Amino acid sequence: MRERINNQIRAKELRVLDSENKNLGVLSIKDALELAESKGLDLIEIAPNAVPPLAKIMDFGKYQYEANKKLKKAKAGANRTETKSIQIKIGTGDHDLELKAKMASKWLKEGHRIKVELFLAGRAKYMDEKFLKERLDRVLHLITAEYKISDSYKRGPKGLTTTIEKAK
Repeated sequence: MRERINNQIRAKELRVLDSENKNLGVLSIKDALELAESKGLDLIEIAPNAVPPLAKIMDFGKYQYEANKKLKKAKAGANRTETKSIQIKIGTGDHDLELKAKMASKWLKEGHRIKVELFLAGRAKYMDEKFLKERLDRVLHLITAEYKISDSYKRGPKGLTTTIEKAK
């Protein structure tokens, strides 16, 4: 959404703030524009849906700079989650499972989702589904962080997968 400035503003009356956010009251568009021009600044419509619409008298370049600064600060504060992946095979040993579960627990605490894959090669693809789920559950039982299964067991081209995420 683009802000309307100066003559682009269509409202008859505006609640006007000065550059220090001090309320100047409700003014007609003509008075507000004259006041802004006399100070050598722009009239910027900030909240067009308010009644009456809210406008601010300040330099438009400075306004854009501050808006970009706020946006960047908000983006920096937001933490991105990604889907991490652990892959195990039918014969993966207990110690390796523990290491993978430890990594998964760490990632869950950081807020990431985890895709746990049971990789099946050759004849293993045709093994009993119940047996394969038990193999996948071996690693899930070792995870220490609280989690919930967000995507239950699915059969894919590489084998069996499930996705877990941090429990709220």
